[in-house]
Amino acid sequence: MAAPMNPALGPQNPGTSGAPGPQLGPGGSLGLAQQQQDFDPVQRYRMLIPQLKESLQNLMKIAAMNLAQNTNIDNGQKIGDGSVQRFDKSLEEFYALCDQLELCLRLAYECLSQSYDSAKHSPTLVPTATKPDAVQTESLPYTQYLSMIKSQITCAKDIHNALLECSKKIMGKTPTTQGVL
Repeated sequence: MAAPMNPALGPQNPGTSGAPGPQLGPGGSLGLAQQQQDFDPVQRYRMLIPQLKESLQNLMKIAAMNLAQNTNIDNGQKIGDGSVQRFDKSLEEFYALCDQLELCLRLAYECLSQSYDSAKHSPTLVPTATKPDAVQTESLPYTQYLSMIKSQITCAKDIHNALLECSKKIMGKTPTTQGVL
């Protein structure tokens, strides 16, 4: 069976996940839209949903054909030697797409969590010198921003020192077994 042809993507191999590889633009470089798509898990998720639907349709079609062929064989009616596609390959393709979708959702969740944490620990912006007209009302002056960063560094150092002290205490209480057989 020949591989289906998609005019935009070229020949497609039905045994693969169906995800197109990077598309090269003029000069052999990736297009800007493709680069954004690679880094945006939500956009990648949206791109994979139609492929998942198509894979599920293909899986159900192959399952129905296999079931019909097995029923005919059980009833003693061999209708033809038409090759029926393998169900396990279609199922593998479907699961591969499901795994890709799961990874996209996990990545999107992680990005959202980092965004929330960033907004929580540094909720205000610092205006840049290159765009002074874009100063927002909730932005911090640079001096206040510096003091906030210095306090965060001090807090991190305190935590680091407390952990070091704790580890030294644990090592001091643990009996050494060197030289004892």
